[in-house]
Amino acid sequence: MADLQHPASQKIQSPKMPKAAIEGFFATLAAGNPEPKTELEFTSAFTLLVAVVLSAQATDVSVNKATRGLFAAAATPEAMVALGEAGIRDHIKTIGLFNAKAKNVLALSQQLIANHASAVPGTREALEALPGVGRKTANVVLNVFFGQPTMAVDTHIFRLGNRTGLAPGATPLAVEEGLLKRIPKRWLLHAHHWLILHGRYICKARKPECFRCPVVEFCRYGGKGAE
Repeated sequence: MADLQHPASQKIQSPKMPKAAIEGFFATLAAGNPEPKTELEFTSAFTLLVAVVLSAQATDVSVNKATRGLFAAAATPEAMVALGEAGIRDHIKTIGLFNAKAKNVLALSQQLIANHASAVPGTREALEALPGVGRKTANVVLNVFFGQPTMAVDTHIFRLGNRTGLAPGATPLAVEEGLLKRIPKRWLLHAHHWLILHGRYICKARKPECFRCPVVEFCRYGGKGAE
Protein backbone atom coordinates (compact mmCIF):
# COMPACT_ATOMS: atom_id res chain seq x y z
CA MET A 1 0.00 0.00 0.00
CA ALA A 2 1.62 3.21 -1.18
CA ASP A 3 2.64 5.87 1.32
CA LEU A 4 2.75 9.61 0.76
CA GLN A 5 6.23 9.79 -0.69
CA HIS A 6 5.79 11.66 -4.00
CA PRO A 7 4.80 15.21 -2.97
CA ALA A 8 5.38 16.59 -6.46
CA SER A 9 2.62 14.40 -7.81
CA GLN A 10 0.24 15.46 -5.02
CA LYS A 11 0.31 19.25 -5.58
CA ILE A 12 -2.81 19.52 -7.76
CA GLN A 13 -5.88 20.71 -5.89
CA SER A 14 -9.09 21.02 -7.89
CA PRO A 15 -12.37 22.76 -6.98
CA LYS A 16 -14.73 20.73 -4.83
CA MET A 17 -16.87 18.19 -6.62
CA PRO A 18 -20.62 18.90 -6.21
CA LYS A 19 -22.62 16.43 -4.12
CA ALA A 20 -24.62 15.23 -7.11
CA ALA A 21 -21.38 14.48 -8.96
CA ILE A 22 -20.03 12.54 -5.96
CA GLU A 23 -23.08 10.28 -6.09
CA GLY A 24 -22.54 9.66 -9.80
CA PHE A 25 -18.81 9.13 -9.28
CA PHE A 26 -19.27 6.29 -6.81
CA ALA A 27 -22.33 4.80 -8.50
CA THR A 28 -20.22 4.44 -11.64
CA LEU A 29 -17.27 2.87 -9.81
CA ALA A 30 -19.66 0.52 -7.99
CA ALA A 31 -21.28 -0.58 -11.25
CA GLY A 32 -17.87 -1.54 -12.61
CA ASN A 33 -16.67 -3.30 -9.46
CA PRO A 34 -19.48 -4.02 -6.96
CA GLU A 35 -17.32 -5.80 -4.36
CA PRO A 36 -13.78 -4.34 -4.46
CA LYS A 37 -11.14 -6.16 -2.42
CA THR A 38 -7.69 -5.44 -1.13
CA GLU A 39 -4.91 -6.82 -3.29
CA LEU A 40 -2.94 -7.88 -0.21
CA GLU A 41 -3.14 -11.61 0.47
CA PHE A 42 -4.28 -12.68 3.95
CA THR A 43 -6.16 -15.46 5.73
CA SER A 44 -6.93 -13.89 9.11
CA ALA A 45 -6.98 -10.60 10.99
CA PHE A 46 -3.41 -11.27 12.09
CA THR A 47 -2.03 -11.97 8.63
CA LEU A 48 -3.89 -8.92 7.29
CA LEU A 49 -2.39 -6.74 10.01
CA VAL A 50 1.12 -8.00 9.29
CA ALA A 51 0.66 -7.58 5.52
CA VAL A 52 -0.51 -3.99 5.93
CA VAL A 53 2.40 -3.17 8.25
CA LEU A 54 4.77 -4.60 5.66
CA SER A 55 3.13 -2.66 2.82
CA ALA A 56 4.44 0.74 3.96
CA GLN A 57 6.55 2.13 1.11
CA ALA A 58 6.17 -1.15 -0.78
CA THR A 59 3.83 -2.45 -3.45
CA ASP A 60 1.16 -5.01 -2.70
CA VAL A 61 2.74 -7.31 -5.28
CA SER A 62 6.11 -7.27 -3.50
CA VAL A 63 4.47 -7.77 -0.11
CA ASN A 64 2.46 -10.74 -1.35
CA LYS A 65 5.60 -12.41 -2.70
CA ALA A 66 7.27 -12.04 0.70
CA THR A 67 4.31 -13.03 2.86
CA ARG A 68 3.52 -16.28 1.06
CA GLY A 69 6.58 -17.83 2.62
CA LEU A 70 6.29 -15.87 5.86
CA PHE A 71 2.69 -16.89 6.52
CA ALA A 72 3.39 -20.49 5.56
CA ALA A 73 5.95 -20.49 8.36
CA ALA A 74 4.09 -18.27 10.84
CA ALA A 75 0.38 -17.46 10.54
CA THR A 76 -0.24 -16.74 14.25
CA PRO A 77 1.36 -14.40 16.78
CA GLU A 78 2.85 -17.39 18.62
CA ALA A 79 4.41 -18.81 15.48
CA MET A 80 5.74 -15.39 14.51
CA VAL A 81 7.41 -14.99 17.91
CA ALA A 82 8.88 -18.48 17.58
CA LEU A 83 10.24 -17.55 14.15
CA GLY A 84 12.10 -14.64 15.70
CA GLU A 85 13.33 -11.37 14.27
CA ALA A 86 16.02 -12.99 12.12
CA GLY A 87 13.58 -15.51 10.70
CA ILE A 88 11.04 -12.80 9.90
CA ARG A 89 13.75 -10.70 8.30
CA ASP A 90 14.83 -13.55 6.06
CA HIS A 91 11.31 -13.82 4.65
CA ILE A 92 10.79 -10.09 4.05
CA LYS A 93 14.27 -8.92 3.01
CA THR A 94 13.06 -8.27 -0.55
CA ILE A 95 10.84 -5.37 0.55
CA GLY A 96 11.79 -1.88 1.72
CA LEU A 97 12.64 -1.12 5.36
CA PHE A 98 12.73 -4.83 6.15
CA ASN A 99 14.92 -4.47 9.24
CA ALA A 100 12.53 -2.08 11.00
CA LYS A 101 9.52 -4.02 9.78
CA ALA A 102 10.87 -7.32 11.14
CA LYS A 103 11.30 -5.70 14.57
CA ASN A 104 7.77 -4.28 14.45
CA VAL A 105 6.16 -7.56 13.35
CA LEU A 106 7.89 -9.40 16.17
CA ALA A 107 7.00 -6.73 18.74
CA LEU A 108 3.35 -6.46 17.68
CA SER A 109 3.05 -10.26 17.81
CA GLN A 110 4.41 -10.24 21.36
CA GLN A 111 1.97 -7.49 22.36
CA LEU A 112 -0.99 -9.29 20.82
CA ILE A 113 -0.14 -12.35 22.94
CA ALA A 114 0.48 -10.36 26.10
CA ASN A 115 -2.34 -7.81 25.89
CA HIS A 116 -5.04 -9.20 23.58
CA ALA A 117 -5.08 -12.99 24.04
CA SER A 118 -3.43 -13.28 20.61
CA ALA A 119 -6.41 -11.63 18.87
CA VAL A 120 -6.22 -8.51 16.71
CA PRO A 121 -8.24 -5.77 18.44
CA GLY A 122 -11.10 -4.11 16.60
CA THR A 123 -10.63 -0.54 17.83
CA ARG A 124 -8.47 2.21 16.42
CA GLU A 125 -6.96 3.07 19.82
CA ALA A 126 -5.83 -0.50 20.49
CA LEU A 127 -4.51 -1.00 16.96
CA GLU A 128 -2.52 2.24 16.96
CA ALA A 129 -0.90 1.21 20.25
CA LEU A 130 0.79 -1.70 18.46
CA PRO A 131 4.35 -1.28 17.10
CA GLY A 132 4.44 -0.20 13.47
CA VAL A 133 0.71 0.53 13.33
CA GLY A 134 -0.35 4.07 12.48
CA ARG A 135 -3.69 5.59 11.56
CA LYS A 136 -3.59 4.39 7.95
CA THR A 137 -2.79 0.78 8.89
CA ALA A 138 -5.48 0.78 11.57
CA ASN A 139 -8.01 2.11 9.07
CA VAL A 140 -7.22 -0.67 6.60
CA VAL A 141 -7.65 -3.40 9.22
CA LEU A 142 -10.86 -1.85 10.56
CA ASN A 143 -12.28 -1.59 7.05
CA VAL A 144 -11.17 -4.85 5.47
CA PHE A 145 -11.52 -7.24 8.40
CA PHE A 146 -13.99 -5.58 10.75
CA GLY A 147 -16.21 -4.04 8.08
CA GLN A 148 -16.03 -0.47 9.37
CA PRO A 149 -16.46 2.44 6.90
CA THR A 150 -13.00 3.91 7.44
CA MET A 151 -10.81 5.73 4.93
CA ALA A 152 -7.11 4.82 4.82
CA VAL A 153 -5.46 7.70 2.99
CA ASP A 154 -2.41 6.52 1.09
CA THR A 155 -0.71 8.31 -1.80
CA HIS A 156 -3.45 7.28 -4.24
CA ILE A 157 -6.38 8.46 -2.13
CA PHE A 158 -4.58 11.68 -1.18
CA ARG A 159 -4.00 12.38 -4.87
CA LEU A 160 -7.56 11.56 -5.89
CA GLY A 161 -9.10 13.56 -3.06
CA ASN A 162 -7.30 16.63 -4.38
CA ARG A 163 -7.18 16.02 -8.13
CA THR A 164 -10.80 15.01 -8.61
CA GLY A 165 -12.17 17.55 -6.14
CA LEU A 166 -13.76 14.86 -3.98
CA ALA A 167 -12.14 16.24 -0.82
CA PRO A 168 -9.31 18.72 -1.38
CA GLY A 169 -6.97 18.95 1.59
CA ALA A 170 -3.37 19.78 2.47
CA THR A 171 -2.82 16.76 4.72
CA PRO A 172 -3.84 13.09 4.70
CA LEU A 173 -6.04 13.68 7.76
CA ALA A 174 -7.80 16.61 6.08
CA VAL A 175 -8.50 14.49 3.01
CA GLU A 176 -9.67 11.58 5.19
CA GLU A 177 -12.08 13.77 7.15
CA GLY A 178 -13.32 15.41 3.96
CA LEU A 179 -14.01 12.09 2.27
CA LEU A 180 -15.82 10.68 5.29
CA LYS A 181 -17.99 13.80 5.39
CA ARG A 182 -18.72 14.12 1.68
CA ILE A 183 -19.13 10.53 0.46
CA PRO A 184 -22.74 9.27 0.80
CA LYS A 185 -23.05 6.65 3.54
CA ARG A 186 -24.15 3.90 1.17
CA TRP A 187 -20.80 4.07 -0.63
CA LEU A 188 -18.49 4.48 2.38
CA LEU A 189 -17.74 0.83 3.14
CA HIS A 190 -16.09 0.19 -0.24
CA ALA A 191 -15.02 3.75 -1.09
CA HIS A 192 -11.49 3.19 0.21
CA HIS A 193 -10.86 0.35 -2.25
CA TRP A 194 -12.59 1.97 -5.20
CA LEU A 195 -10.35 5.01 -4.82
CA ILE A 196 -7.13 3.03 -4.31
CA LEU A 197 -7.76 0.85 -7.35
CA HIS A 198 -8.76 3.84 -9.47
CA GLY A 199 -5.61 5.70 -8.45
CA ARG A 200 -3.41 2.66 -8.96
CA TYR A 201 -4.59 1.75 -12.45
CA ILE A 202 -6.22 4.82 -14.05
CA CYS A 203 -5.76 8.11 -12.18
CA LYS A 204 -2.00 7.61 -11.95
CA ALA A 205 0.36 10.09 -10.34
CA ARG A 206 2.40 11.22 -13.34
CA LYS A 207 0.06 10.50 -16.25
CA PRO A 208 -3.60 10.10 -15.36
CA GLU A 209 -5.32 8.09 -18.07
CA CYS A 210 -8.32 10.39 -18.44
CA PHE A 211 -9.00 9.02 -21.93
CA ARG A 212 -10.25 5.75 -20.40
CA CYS A 213 -11.54 7.01 -17.06
CA PRO A 214 -15.12 5.87 -16.37
CA VAL A 215 -15.76 8.80 -14.01
CA VAL A 216 -14.15 11.57 -16.08
CA GLU A 217 -17.48 13.43 -16.43
CA PHE A 218 -17.67 13.94 -12.66
CA CYS A 219 -14.03 14.89 -12.09
CA ARG A 220 -13.12 18.55 -11.42
CA TYR A 221 -9.52 18.19 -12.60
CA GLY A 222 -8.72 20.95 -15.05
CA GLY A 223 -5.79 19.26 -16.77
CA LYS A 224 -7.57 16.22 -18.19
CA GLY A 225 -5.21 14.54 -20.62
CA ALA A 226 -2.57 17.24 -20.14
CA GLU A 227 -0.12 15.22 -18.02
